[in-house]
Amino acid sequence: MIHIHIHNAQRTARVDAAALKRLALALAGFAQARTPGETWREVSVHLLDDAGIAPVNAAIMAHEGATDVITQRYEPLPGEPDGLLGELFVNVERARSAPRRAGWTADRELALYLAHGFDHLTGADDGTPAERARMRRRELSWLGRLTLTPLFKTAKIACEV
Repeated sequence: MIHIHIHNAQRTARVDAAALKRLALALAGFAQARTPGETWREVSVHLLDDAGIAPVNAAIMAHEGATDVITQRYEPLPGEPDGLLGELFVNVERARSAPRRAGWTADRELALYLAHGFDHLTGADDGTPAERARMRRRELSWLGRLTLTPLFKTAKIACEV
């Protein structure tokens, strides 16, 4: 069974960590189905803001500035149990401020960032327009199969799991 850890390191918005964890578990299930025979052990989801994700973007991607989501996949070290280990660095601030499409909410934007991160954990790549389009279709399909609950809370205090 996969373990999901939520680490809230941002203070720009209150996030319902329990709802986020349920969503992450569902998305991990869809992603795992794309990698039959591979064991998924643990994924850590780091909730960041623009200021928090910028140094991660520089260190991992060698890109300047903020982005929406960064994915890291690790194989176990010798002697550790088998299974994929992953980290998703998700920009909550960007999800809240992203331009809204018709019927699109900040909750849905944040869910899309998570779906995109889990899609990358399967080995999917978005380096070309065709690859990017395939990923987006798959991610929207995953989200379409779920009943999305609100991920953002309206009160002022941040929530952690």
